Amino acid sequence: MSQIKTRNFGRLPTGETVQEYTLANAGGLTLKLITFGGIITELHVPDRHGVVADVVLGFNHLAGYLGPHPHFGAITGRVAGRITGGRFSLAGRDYQLLVNNPPNHLHGGAVGFDKCLWRAQIVQTPEGFDGVKLAYHSPHGEEGYPGNVEVAVTYSLTDANEVIICYEAVADQTTPLSLTNHSYFNLAGEGRGTIENHWLQITSSEIVPTDEQMTLLGMRSPVAGKTNDFNRSKRLGDAISGLLNSHGDNYLIAHPIRKSLQLVARLEDPSSGRIMEVLTTEDCLQLYTAAFMDNSLIGKSGRAYPKFGGLCLECQGYPDGVNHPELGDIILKPGQAYQQTTIYRFQKT
Repeated sequence: MSQIKTRNFGRLPTGETVQEYTLANAGGLTLKLITFGGIITELHVPDRHGVVADVVLGFNHLAGYLGPHPHFGAITGRVAGRITGGRFSLAGRDYQLLVNNPPNHLHGGAVGFDKCLWRAQIVQTPEGFDGVKLAYHSPHGEEGYPGNVEVAVTYSLTDANEVIICYEAVADQTTPLSLTNHSYFNLAGEGRGTIENHWLQITSSEIVPTDEQMTLLGMRSPVAGKTNDFNRSKRLGDAISGLLNSHGDNYLIAHPIRKSLQLVARLEDPSSGRIMEVLTTEDCLQLYTAAFMDNSLIGKSGRAYPKFGGLCLECQGYPDGVNHPELGDIILKPGQAYQQTTIYRFQKT
């Protein structure tokens, strides 16, 4: 069973207190998260010799998360990823969102879910493990989105060394919604070089290509025989040079049963023996190689984070699904329940 501890992590400029929750399991995993942004701040995982290291990028103090950073560890929404031009139409009405990543709207806008204070409570999951349930009320018009949305995200650990993230939401108006967690992983340990010697496998036959400004082009593109084909495990350093802007692609996941939980990715660090498997119910997996990090951010270890210093495997709906539902419908209607699950499962060689 998980054991959960709490402490004050800091105070927002508004005077509100940010809480930190620590979960631990019998397999040696320790997960820390905070109520600001629902951010995973630490994830300690044993290697093949039982030596534990923190495998996610981030900061030791709240001030780091209040400053500029690339969404380290955060819940991302209302829509994770880029909405083309920040524009969409619903129920006969046109909407224009903030273009905060020109020429597109990215990760919910200037103040997305990653910058909100969430309410927290300790709960027991259906599997019988203790978890932390975060809740947030997103009001109608927030960042330009229609409808009031009640969101809940539950983090828990299992004794099988799984980090389970369960997302739920309801809305009183039709609105786009697609959430993810934006953790950056380095299985060698946070601040310990790049992920170029990691090996990655992604079970997907298609991506949605982008242009040079990372605008999704709304079409399917096969990966067979290309550098971005990870159906067989590849060393990342050998593949990155062939990826668009070295960024990584949005992979389409084929589910035999709609919203079925399935294995979609496997990441391995040969030096430590740590392996991370990714399972999800979602239609897309966004690979991001941290190509835009530039040593300007100092992490928990006191070391600068270099280009390719971590890797994101973001399980989500198709970001521009409000404009291209044929590639993934992300519309939540009144009376419907949004539900998705992502699992990060750790093993070792």
